[in-house]
Amino acid sequence: MRRLLPEPDLDVDIPLAYAYPEGRPWLRVNMVASSDGGAWVKGLSGGLSSKGDRRIFGVLRGLADVILVGASTVRTEAYGPARPRSSWEELRSGRTPAPPIAVITRRLDVDLASPLFTETEAGSRTIVITCESAPADRRREAAKAADVVIAGDDRVDLARAVAELHARGLTRVLCEGGPRVNGQLATAGVLDELCLTLSPMLIGGGAARILNGEICQLTMGLAHLLEEEGFLFCKYVRG
Repeated sequence: MRRLLPEPDLDVDIPLAYAYPEGRPWLRVNMVASSDGGAWVKGLSGGLSSKGDRRIFGVLRGLADVILVGASTVRTEAYGPARPRSSWEELRSGRTPAPPIAVITRRLDVDLASPLFTETEAGSRTIVITCESAPADRRREAAKAADVVIAGDDRVDLARAVAELHARGLTRVLCEGGPRVNGQLATAGVLDELCLTLSPMLIGGGAARILNGEICQLTMGLAHLLEEEGFLFCKYVRG
């Protein structure tokens, strides 16, 4: 992997390139897209990925305090808990061996018997972020399998959700989508960074873009551009 910008470099230190800024909470979104803007192939993002993308994906998870994801993505991508990696030992010094997953779900329509809830690492219990209007019986069941956070009345308030994570000391937030959640984070004004892998594929069809939903305009600056095997790895930071 080589760096094209801001200064060309053939020896990229990936953890250093994606280190979180010190002294403040930070929320980054990590997504992959085709060159014509599609966020998935046949409903899954894996068809757009590469070895380099997967390496960065792993480093971003190792650096994060918590991984934020929407319930639809959890179901579609068959999410399980993040598993500790030997390469994370230095990255996670003083923290739990793996970051917890925080699932955004308005209706609590998630499988509470799945490995995401039954096979978590010690200290990394899955977090469920929902709202007051979620069915009371589902909230009680969810509380047995996860840490339940209420953020909002009729729908999940993303700004409140992120603030609740910060209050728990989870200030380095990595969001893995999906597109609607990404759009809501941007609209709520809490998106600080976009890590975007651009795949050298054209897919056409009706795949979503990496941000879907309400129209929002957010200008970001290009912090770095990496390349490997035709894949571009962009890091954009809000000005």
